[in-house]
Amino acid sequence: MLIKKYVRVAEDSKAELVLQLMLKEWQMEKPKLLLSVHGGLQNFTLPPKVKHSFSRGLITAALSTGAWIFTDGVNTGVSKYVGEAVKTFGSHKLRKRNTVGLTSWGLIDNNMELIGRDVFRPYQPVGNPLSKRASLNRFHSHFLLVDDGTLGKYGCQQGLRRNLEKQIQLQRIHPRLNHGVPVLCVVIEGGPALVSTVLDYVSRAPPVPVLIFEGSGRAADLLAFLHKQTANHRHVFDPVMEAWKASHLYSLLLQCMDYRQAVSQPSAKQSQENKL
Repeated sequence: MLIKKYVRVAEDSKAELVLQLMLKEWQMEKPKLLLSVHGGLQNFTLPPKVKHSFSRGLITAALSTGAWIFTDGVNTGVSKYVGEAVKTFGSHKLRKRNTVGLTSWGLIDNNMELIGRDVFRPYQPVGNPLSKRASLNRFHSHFLLVDDGTLGKYGCQQGLRRNLEKQIQLQRIHPRLNHGVPVLCVVIEGGPALVSTVLDYVSRAPPVPVLIFEGSGRAADLLAFLHKQTANHRHVFDPVMEAWKASHLYSLLLQCMDYRQAVSQPSAKQSQENKL
């Protein structure tokens, strides 16, 4: 596996400098849309219909708009599904230019092999099944490897990812138009921390729209369920949800529903047409 476009950056790196590197040094074309994909880090199984709808829809949207795709960049969980989608449905250009993994440096298996300056590095993960580290997904075109000095821990990249997305939103799609780059958060499966991520997106001013794939499991299904149940009223009468009322997670879920106009799910027609 040959990793060509990657850079190791500090967690407090300025987002505007990172974006400048991507546009000028890596010569990436300015996106007209940013698709930020979030979900489970560990491996999980998607039902075939959900997998096809997500994969085909994601790549169709990326190809038709010239979008960038952001993921965690590892070869597990939702990032692996994005890589498979790029492999199966992506064009040569998409494979080479538009899929960016923002990954914790200390989480990467055998990361010492990636140390160097202005060189191509063959990357071969050790693959120890007992290791807490993860390998990079080879169907991503670029990697931002975020280093906070920790080893084997996930999450230090999230602050830079958030700031970089906001910086991209400030970019003008056309110099004569006063429109920045739109961002769409795409949610597949995921754990409790993902609910906080969704709340961060929808509570921004203006809110970032969130597309949730129901049937993918865990957090995504909880959000999709509440989104349907609160269509006409905020109180949920489901007995399982009643048992959660004292939990912090339930509170976060309901806070997300305060911004439910920013949350959507692929309709049956969209799923059938494989579009986001």
